[in-house]
Amino acid sequence: MSNRLNAPNDLRAFWMPFTANRQFKKEPRLFVGAKDMYYTTHDGRQVLDGTAGLWCVNAGHCRPKITEAIREQAGELDYAPAFQLGHPKAFELANRLVDIAPEGLNHVLYTNSGSESVETALKVALAYHRVKGNGSRFRLIGRERGYHGVNFGGISVGGIVTNRKMFGTLLTGVDHMPHTHQPGKNNFTRGEPEHGGDIATELERIVTLHDASTVAAVIVEPVAGSTGVLIPPKGYLQKLREICTKHGILLIFDEVITGFGRLGAPFAAQYYDVKPDMITAAKGLTNGVIPMGAVFVTSEIHDAFMNGPEHMIEFFHGYTYSGNPIASAAALATLNTYKEEGLLTRAAELSDYWADALHSLKDCPNVIDIRNTGLIGAIELDPIAGEPTKRAFTAFLKAYESGLLIRTTGDIIALSPPLIIEKHHIDDLFGKLRTILQNNI
Repeated sequence: MSNRLNAPNDLRAFWMPFTANRQFKKEPRLFVGAKDMYYTTHDGRQVLDGTAGLWCVNAGHCRPKITEAIREQAGELDYAPAFQLGHPKAFELANRLVDIAPEGLNHVLYTNSGSESVETALKVALAYHRVKGNGSRFRLIGRERGYHGVNFGGISVGGIVTNRKMFGTLLTGVDHMPHTHQPGKNNFTRGEPEHGGDIATELERIVTLHDASTVAAVIVEPVAGSTGVLIPPKGYLQKLREICTKHGILLIFDEVITGFGRLGAPFAAQYYDVKPDMITAAKGLTNGVIPMGAVFVTSEIHDAFMNGPEHMIEFFHGYTYSGNPIASAAALATLNTYKEEGLLTRAAELSDYWADALHSLKDCPNVIDIRNTGLIGAIELDPIAGEPTKRAFTAFLKAYESGLLIRTTGDIIALSPPLIIEKHHIDDLFGKLRTILQNNI
C-alpha cells in the first residue's frame, strides 16, 4: 500500500464541521482518492458516492477537463483582484451562466460558497429597496426547516433549530413561514405531493401581520435539501411567486443544491416554471472542486443600482476571491463538461428508474416515508425511542462499511448521486441499502 493511503497519526488539531468529532477520531473515515462515481478510502476500499460529495460533485470526480483547466490557469494567472480590476474568465463565465439561467436573470455576483451567496442576496434585497426609495422594507422571511448556510443572515432566515439555538438573537426583523412537510397526507409520494400547496397562503398572513411595506424579501429552497428532502407541493411555489409579486416583495430561490441539473433542468426555477427575482448558487458551479458561488439577479435589480456619478462604487459589497481566476476556470470547464455530456438534463432521463429503485425500499423495516424528485431521494426512518438520529447514523456507518456513501439528517437518509450515475450504480446503491435496512438497524 502506498504512503498516500496511510492515515495521519494525529487527528486532534482539525475541529471538523458538522461532525461527531469524538466518534470520528476513534474510527476515522478518510478518503484519499476519487474517480467518477467512486471514492478510495485510506485502507484501499472503493466507496460508491451516493451523495455527490455534499450535493456538489454533479459531474463525478476528477473529471479531466476540469482538472486540466485548473492546472493551466494556475500556471498562467493565479490571482487577480476583483475590486476595480478584472480578468477575462470572470466575464466569460458570467455570460455562460446567464445563458443557462431562467430568462431575465441577466447579471451575476460572485461569492465563495452557498452561505456567502445567501448573505449577498439578502444584502442585495435590502439595498435594492433603499435605492428604490423604500427603506421601510427591512424584513426578511424564511421558512421553518429551511437551510441557507451557516452565516448570520443564513441561519436567521433558516429554520433548522440545531443550527440556530447556540447563536443568540441573530438578525432582527425576520419571520418564518411554516414548512410544507405533511407526513400524514403525503407519505411515499413520487414527485410533487398533492397536499400542502395551500400552505403558501401563510405568507399572506405574515405579510399582513407586518404590513407589506416592511417586507423586503422571501427566501426559500425550491426543494428543501439539508432538512431531509422536502418536495414542494403542487402549486406551492407558484403561489409564493403570486403573493410576492402582489406586494412588491423580492423572491429569492436558494438553489445551492438544486442548481446545475439536480432536478433535470439547469435550475429548479425552470423545472417548476417559477421565476424568482434572485437565485443563489454554489456547489455544482465548479463541481465541488474549488469554492465558488454566485447570485443571479434580474436586470431590474441590477439597473436600480446603476445611478449617480460613474466613478462611484454602486454597491459596497464583495469578496477578496470574487471571481477568482482558478475558480472561474474550473467553473467554465464544469459547464463545458455538463454541456458535452448532457448532464443538466440527465436527471430527467433517469428519474423514473431512480424513483422505482428508491420506492422499492418501502417494505423495509422502520421505513416510514420515501420522497423523491429528479436525482434526489429521501428515506425517512422511524426514530429509536429516546435516541433520535441514532438509527440513521447507524445506517450511515453500515453503508460506509459496505462501500456506499449516504448522507443523514436527523433520522432521514438523503441521496443525491453524481449526475453521471448509470442504472447499474443505482441497482448497487439500493441493493446495499436494502441489505442494511433489512437488518433492522
